[in-house]
Parts: sequence; structure tokens; C-alpha cells
Amino acid sequence: MSDTRLQYLAAAATALALLDTEQVADHWTEPSALEGFTVGGLAAHLAQQITSVTAALDADPAGKDPVTLHEHYRRAAWVGADIDNDYNTAIRDGGEQAAATGHAAVLTDASSALQRLATDLPALAAAHLTGNTRWPYAMRLDDFLTTRLLELVVHADDLAYSTGLDTPEFDPDAFAAATALLAHLAAERHGQAALVRALARTERAPKTISGL
Repeated sequence: MSDTRLQYLAAAATALALLDTEQVADHWTEPSALEGFTVGGLAAHLAQQITSVTAALDADPAGKDPVTLHEHYRRAAWVGADIDNDYNTAIRDGGEQAAATGHAAVLTDASSALQRLATDLPALAAAHLTGNTRWPYAMRLDDFLTTRLLELVVHADDLAYSTGLDTPEFDPDAFAAATALLAHLAAERHGQAALVRALARTERAPKTISGL
């Protein structure tokens, strides 16, 4: 099994452990740290970074042209967009709708999906094409998993902060893959010099270096 698949499975397990906490269940209907999301909606969106992979594996990408990992983010309408962007609004609505089933149901669905992925992912070919069913293009499986890995790491921090928990520690290799992608996206948006200064020269760092 590829390193990317191992990293994704490790990150998904870490996120699932965060979902399976009393604090998340107890704060389910309260506002989260992300505007427009309740804790439950945010938790459901985090869980969808697992369930969306099983949905992608079940979908047929025939007729969709494949794109690279970085091209995917160049095309993403939500990168750097206002929170009221149509895509961002749809994401929040989807999370809130999923959260309406309750904490236990969201946790059960994500747990079942992860169990299936632990079995299915090792058997798939390196060239296997898949991707989010809403996207008009496909991606190689490992590239798609990298996009989900980034979401898991970022939204686990959002969820932990929203519930007063410590942000979970991810597998070092999984965290390195996610932060490498974030660094690439930050350099794409702000330039290499801005990224170097933010990480190494705080006295001349830009006000923002967000990759997203």
C-alpha cells in the first residue's frame, strides 16, 4: 500500500477518535469556531472526509478528464473565497443536514466507512481514478486522498478548538504531507518570499499566509 494511503488511514483514525468524544456530542447544537457551522455541522463535515472517499470509490469516473493535485486547487472556486460563496454555503448546508441525524449516526457512518477503506484501499491500483462525485473531473486515487488528508488535519483543529479540546496529534508522516500541501498552496497564493518570511523571518512576515 502506498505511503499516501497509509497516511490517509492514520489521519482518518485520528479524526474519528476526535469525533468519538463526549465534548463533541455535548456541544453538537452549539455554534462552532467557523461562522455558519454548528459543532455538529462541522463534525459531520469532518466525517465526510471519510465517507466521501467510499462514495467516490462507488462512483464511475468514466468520461471525466483527470487533473493533477495542484490543478485541482487552481480550479477550486472556494480557495480564498468569501464564506458566503455558493460553494462554501453548499458545504455548510451539507454538513448541517448530515448533523441533523445526530452524533451517534454520524459517528457510526464514519466508522463503517473507515473500516471499509482499510480493506479496499490496499487493493486498488496506483493508476486508479476517482474523485468527489460533485467534481467535473477525476483524480488519481492518491492525489484525491491527499486532498482529504488536508481537510482532516485542518478541520480537526477547527473542531477541537470549538469544543475546548486539544488539537489531536496526527501521525508525523500524515501531518507532513498535509502541511507540505498547505505550504505549496500558500506559496501559490502569496509567493515564495512571503512563505519563507512567515516561517523564518517574522519581523518582515506578511499579515496573512493562508494557503486556503
